[in-house]
Amino acid sequence: MKQIIQSFKTGETTLADIPAPQVRKGYVLIQTSCSLVSLGTERMLVEFGKANLLEKARQQPDKVKQVLDKVKSDGLMPTLETVFNKLEQPLQLGYCNVGRVIAVGEGVSEFKVGDRVASNGSHAEVVCIPKNLVAAIPDNVSDEEAAFTVIGSIGLQGIRLLNPTFGETIVVTGLGLIGLVTAEVLKANGCKVIGVDLDDQKLAIAKAKGIIPVNPRTTDVVKFIENETNGVGADGVIITASAKSNDIISQAAQMSRKRGRIVLVGVIGLNISRAEFYEKELTFQVSCSYGPGRYDESYEQRGQDYPLAFVRWTEKRNFETILHAISSGNLEVKSLITEKIPIQEYDKIYGEIGKSRAIASILTYPGSGEVDLSATVLLGDRSFAGAKGVVGIIGAGNFTKMTMLPAMKDTGANFKYIASAGGVTGTALAKKHGFTHSTTDYKEMLKDAEVDLVMITTRHGLHAAMVQESLEAGKHVFVEKPLALTQKQLQDVVAAYQKHAAQKNLTLSVGFNRRFSPHIRKMKELIGNAQDPINIVATMNAGYIPDNVWVHDMQSGGGRIIGEACHYLDLMVYLTGSKIKSVCMNALGKNPAENTDNASILVQFENGSNGVVNYFANGHKSYSKERVELYSQGRTLIMDNFRKTEGYGFRGFSKLKTGQDKGHRYQFTKLVEALKNGGEPLIPFDEIVNVSLASIAAIQSLKTGGWANVALDTQPAATPVSEALKETLAV
Repeated sequence: MKQIIQSFKTGETTLADIPAPQVRKGYVLIQTSCSLVSLGTERMLVEFGKANLLEKARQQPDKVKQVLDKVKSDGLMPTLETVFNKLEQPLQLGYCNVGRVIAVGEGVSEFKVGDRVASNGSHAEVVCIPKNLVAAIPDNVSDEEAAFTVIGSIGLQGIRLLNPTFGETIVVTGLGLIGLVTAEVLKANGCKVIGVDLDDQKLAIAKAKGIIPVNPRTTDVVKFIENETNGVGADGVIITASAKSNDIISQAAQMSRKRGRIVLVGVIGLNISRAEFYEKELTFQVSCSYGPGRYDESYEQRGQDYPLAFVRWTEKRNFETILHAISSGNLEVKSLITEKIPIQEYDKIYGEIGKSRAIASILTYPGSGEVDLSATVLLGDRSFAGAKGVVGIIGAGNFTKMTMLPAMKDTGANFKYIASAGGVTGTALAKKHGFTHSTTDYKEMLKDAEVDLVMITTRHGLHAAMVQESLEAGKHVFVEKPLALTQKQLQDVVAAYQKHAAQKNLTLSVGFNRRFSPHIRKMKELIGNAQDPINIVATMNAGYIPDNVWVHDMQSGGGRIIGEACHYLDLMVYLTGSKIKSVCMNALGKNPAENTDNASILVQFENGSNGVVNYFANGHKSYSKERVELYSQGRTLIMDNFRKTEGYGFRGFSKLKTGQDKGHRYQFTKLVEALKNGGEPLIPFDEIVNVSLASIAAIQSLKTGGWANVALDTQPAATPVSEALKETLAV
């Protein structure tokens, strides 16, 4: 299928061939008939992309500070690599989509195949959208009119925050597409509406809709508002403009009455004068997109609606309100349409988007039967017949893009498939790294006999099930940590491994890369394999991640202890040469939750060694992210951020310094070598299981407030367990 993509690095806009998305649970698959170009938003994105690095930095000073902090902690080259990888990320343009439903996912009852719907889908021939971001279109509303649904909802949410009453005077500053729709909805609400803009064309459209037009170039806006309100001032101001100047917010304050309300929908300078707001006791609020539910993963991605009695207007209900307003004639949008362009001629819009004077541009799409719905796009004709080390990757997120694929560059791996849910990021990575297939259906690679290694880098909650599927399909498996989030998931993985691995000579590897770092390998070399117990203290200055990010969700991410602290449990198993016997975790706060990311884990090993894992999210970003201290037989090793290791009491060794190296490249090199030439697994399977159990046990320890033994529940396994695993699994 075709989709409009923009490069964040160059600003170039292209019409790309992308594999069609597959319908998912709670989602609706839509074939697009038309989409609306939001010229203001999309012009801003294109212009940002075309800006050079210095101009980009000036526009995002907060990001510059983050980069400088990362340079201090991780070094210059890793930081530059991260920045350039971020800039190469493709951007999907568009968020005003209309089409017909061609498939509904499990759990969707509101829609059926054939329904006409509006959504926040992108400029693509087919989109897959969660049900709470889709609304049915009334029969008397055309597709082109329905394309204004999302734009209208942005304005409507600003109005809801302003809470105007019948007869109030409301000023709309900025009469672009959102501003014009906002002004018309306010007028339908019984308000006296004054529109402010520099463009006479937009002012003329506003006047034709009964809105009082004001051009700041020719009129003193503040005095005009005073005259129109008999010296009272505007009851409310909605700012839908896009400008860097602070003049707009100042002007809004000056034109407002005492205790007036100002709502920002657009993007402007916000250097607010305290005096202007203080003297009038003005209220200022920033509107968030389409309404309540926006950016809430539970609402948007999982379809959990807010109870209407408590949240009357969600983003979906705002969508439906705009469609009803169009249907009833309270909102007229046809006159705003400047042009209709077939998607194949997209460059007529984007080629001159910086100079365009269009109000609303509509993209039209091919009809049913003319769109390629294939889940896989062929990007090259390379033959893999007889080759070993043929790789398929499931997941095209940050880890795949910024860590795994760069580290695998010179390993000799033969890249065939990369799978991503939407197809955009996967296709971009496939082109960059020489994959021959981009797909939105990972099962395609499981069915391909040429693929011998499947690498899984999806969200953590999918790992265990995908590992089982891949083993059952006869594939070697590498899964980024964690292997599983619960004991039940781990039991199922063990059963699948025991059933298929020996029979088909398969290996299972988990991304515990720290043990492959030259610093950790040097530490292991220096202490040797002596059985004397050792002490280890490992500290991760992990950094803050907002609570609404998926890693904190126990079903999707498993929390940061299971998802990330497992690295240090594995590192300790490697250094001590012993499995973990029991763990006890204490977390920050009076009533710590199970998904804490500020905790200390005490670790007891079978050989008597002791460990402490400090996983903290409340430290400063400029401080080293990771540190390991090892104490053994009157000697000490200190590893700082995988850049420097210092030894005390070791004859012939005092210091090892490298560029930051967390072991990814060495790990993947060894993985591909083993795949091509055979050999032992990178990490013994019983150690993988032990570390996975210990991570899960740490959460159990927090719940119970005591030590937790590292053992699976004594439930019968689906298949016999090998002697090597019996002690660890306690089956």
